[in-house]
Amino acid sequence: MTLLETTVAEIRPADPAVIASARAHQDRLTKPRGALGVLEDVAVRLAGAAGHNPAPIPAPAALAIFAGDHGVHAQGVSPWPQEVTTQMVGNFLAGGAVANAFAAQVGASVTVVDVGVAADLLEGPGLFIHKVAYGTADLSRGSAMTAAQAVAALEVGITTARRLVDGGARCLITGDMGIANTTPSAALICAFTGATPESATGRGTGIDDETHRRKIEVVRNALAANGLSDGLAGVDASGDAGAMPGMEWLNGEAAAGLRVLAAVGGLEHAAIAGFILGGAAARVPVILDGVIAGSAALAAAALAPAAVDHCVAGHRSAEPGHRIALDRLGLRPLVDLELRLGEGTGGLLAHPLVCSAVRVMHEVATFDAAGVTEKEA
Repeated sequence: MTLLETTVAEIRPADPAVIASARAHQDRLTKPRGALGVLEDVAVRLAGAAGHNPAPIPAPAALAIFAGDHGVHAQGVSPWPQEVTTQMVGNFLAGGAVANAFAAQVGASVTVVDVGVAADLLEGPGLFIHKVAYGTADLSRGSAMTAAQAVAALEVGITTARRLVDGGARCLITGDMGIANTTPSAALICAFTGATPESATGRGTGIDDETHRRKIEVVRNALAANGLSDGLAGVDASGDAGAMPGMEWLNGEAAAGLRVLAAVGGLEHAAIAGFILGGAAARVPVILDGVIAGSAALAAAALAPAAVDHCVAGHRSAEPGHRIALDRLGLRPLVDLELRLGEGTGGLLAHPLVCSAVRVMHEVATFDAAGVTEKEA
């Protein structure tokens, strides 16, 4: 069995009996029922995902920033030069990025993973080099990756999740770095949800109206070039993925999901999808960041629907496609601050909220234990 197949087989859905037990316990705590709003749902969901009530405290946290470059950058979809990807990797490793500041605030470790940077990076502390390719091909002209490359990147994410969990992480946070990576994100969201390029394509790190129109057209061309103009309905699930040695176990939605990921995704998207699968297999919560993570989560859900039970939406990005992705995943974001940076920043901001939600279940007394009278029915 391949690492991907083994990991998918290990993923279990949230336990309904534990969810019921957690909800009952939540309702006995010394507060009005529902007074903590969404935090109550988070605590209950994480208990079900962990298979234990209460869920373990999700700390310490580990942020993994997956870095990759994109052939579609040549289409003029971003005002930033491609070498900024490499430069920002150096900034992360030096501790100078926003993600580093937020990680320090919440006590999270930061690991950068080179899964597809279009340059050779030097080994160093905090950097894992698992380069699958020097960037992707131009998705507007054909498939961004081969199925083999997509699987390799998925397994980079799984390996990273396992390494961090084995190192003591009890919560994983997704991060990304890749100039032009909101373009494949929009294409993935369109393919998986049926959304139009106009509705799913945003302005990324900040583009003018002309560039935005070009970006929408590039996404439309990418879908057409890869037979995805009709979304998953146009996917031949017996194609690339099914013909790969060792991938015969893929069928139906899983095979289609891999086909879509390879066609219009990025290497960091595939790695993040694998990271989600790895966290879910270990029953460790995964806090999703913005639109890149949201689009990657759609791919993870296609490969293993139960993986979503182990995810928390850290925030809602200013990118319009992120709302579409979260709605399809059935996840409610904890923070909505109009962020559009990526790097894992929104997930890091949400981590204290997730910890607080679970800590309530561990430390708050019940009405019986505290001798507090409940309200009359």
